[in-house]
Amino acid sequence: MATQERSFWAWGWADHFPNEAARSALAAQVGMLLGGAQLEPLPLPAIEAARLPTPRVAPPGDLAAIASTDPRDRMLHTYGRGYRDLVRGFRGDYSPAPDWIAHPASEDDVARVLAYGAAERVAVIPYGGGTSVVGGVEGAVGAGFRGVVSLDLGRLDRVLEVDTRSRAARIQGGARGPAIEEALAPHGLTLRHFPQSFEFSTLGGWIATRAGGHFATLYTHIDDLVEAVRMVTPKGVFATRRLPASGAGPSPDRLVLGSEGILGVITEAWVRLQARPVWRASASVVFPSFSSGVRAVQALSQSGLHPSNCRLLDKLDAMIGGVFIDGDAVLLLAFESADHPLDAWMSRALSICAAEGGACPEGPVLREERGEGAKAQATYKQSFFRAPYLQSALVSLGVIADTFETACTWDRFEALDGAVREAVLGALGRVAGGGVLARRFTHVYPDGPAPYYTFVAVGRRGDEIEQWSAVKDAASRALLDAGGTITHHHAVGRLHRPYWQSERAEPFAEALRAVKSALDPAGIMNPGVLLDPEG
Repeated sequence: MATQERSFWAWGWADHFPNEAARSALAAQVGMLLGGAQLEPLPLPAIEAARLPTPRVAPPGDLAAIASTDPRDRMLHTYGRGYRDLVRGFRGDYSPAPDWIAHPASEDDVARVLAYGAAERVAVIPYGGGTSVVGGVEGAVGAGFRGVVSLDLGRLDRVLEVDTRSRAARIQGGARGPAIEEALAPHGLTLRHFPQSFEFSTLGGWIATRAGGHFATLYTHIDDLVEAVRMVTPKGVFATRRLPASGAGPSPDRLVLGSEGILGVITEAWVRLQARPVWRASASVVFPSFSSGVRAVQALSQSGLHPSNCRLLDKLDAMIGGVFIDGDAVLLLAFESADHPLDAWMSRALSICAAEGGACPEGPVLREERGEGAKAQATYKQSFFRAPYLQSALVSLGVIADTFETACTWDRFEALDGAVREAVLGALGRVAGGGVLARRFTHVYPDGPAPYYTFVAVGRRGDEIEQWSAVKDAASRALLDAGGTITHHHAVGRLHRPYWQSERAEPFAEALRAVKSALDPAGIMNPGVLLDPEG
């Protein structure tokens, strides 16, 4: 039986990339969105034409059994899947490729790779699903290293234990989303964490980047679901105790969460589970203005109802997502439960929306799903999880298309939104002659929303990265100046590090450098992420 292959340059499976007819249709649609721009599908890259540097170092004999120097393997581990990564892959530029790939099958293998890196001054980059959009897995490690090894956790991919009484599971760091849910299904349990990269990303990657899931309230980040972690560092194993809660000093789990591979390699974790949902309720609520939708979502976030989905889309974002509305904004609202029907929750939520002018002309959909109909895997089959394929297709049309996200308190949102729109639309006008900017809320909290923006413009052949960089910089500066964070769930990586440096307190940065020095004395772990390589 033939197995699917990941695209060497684009998002996801190679056979899922749109064909010529689909790309031509997309070119026409996006051209209309951009004021009648004439777009043509560009010739797709051939892997044979890719430019790959000669390895600087070779795997030592005692690691040869878990090492790969295969050119395609090196290409697949060169970049994540952010806009800049896609453009460079499309151009065939693989200059930051790792020298070789380690595929450990045990913690001992991981430790041996780290010992090799420290002894030979070779940087080691932990690699899960390769879905980073912030340069988190790229071999841009600065000077002073003889080479780079990408350490792929793909063979450490099992669910090892399930504690049904405590509703927790011990899972290896390289386990991907679908495999996790498949293993938990026979127990009637789910991790209930569905980031947009669900199909390809891993538990270790989620923990390392503090990934946000699909669900809009309550357990929005993987942080809330981690019970204990195990991380192999150059100084030994860093393991935390399995507890429901503790007040004993600073949390060691929190040190691992968001560490982005600079301290060690997350090999396994105990995570909190939930019963699989049975009752579901959903509704689409249309608002006469985006601001009225914002007021309704604020009230919902502070109501204690905890909807599983509470996504507010402006009209342009709805159109891009294929949701056509008679109004200026739409709220995609949903609840789910394993314990009780949801009529009362949905009724109260719709009342809150109605108080701000929200209308639900088609009424809510209430359903009960048991057995096969309740599979959590169905969640990732929605269009939300297919969106990254669209970005790759747009790159093949010469279009600049990317997203950025933030979080702020409710009292700052209007000013932040105005500043961001002015800065980004101004930058698009300067570098691309115009473009469009869409917005939505992906997650909401009692004290503030997580706004998410999408910008699209026509690129100049060969200058796309420079154009994109100008827009990204304008957006990032506007976010920070208006009191937002540089990232709500995309992580810091190498891309956001310069901006995060102005967001964090210097005493904290000094403490982080000290922790890295203690756990990684040679400084080989993912240099350039979170901290300057020299740090």
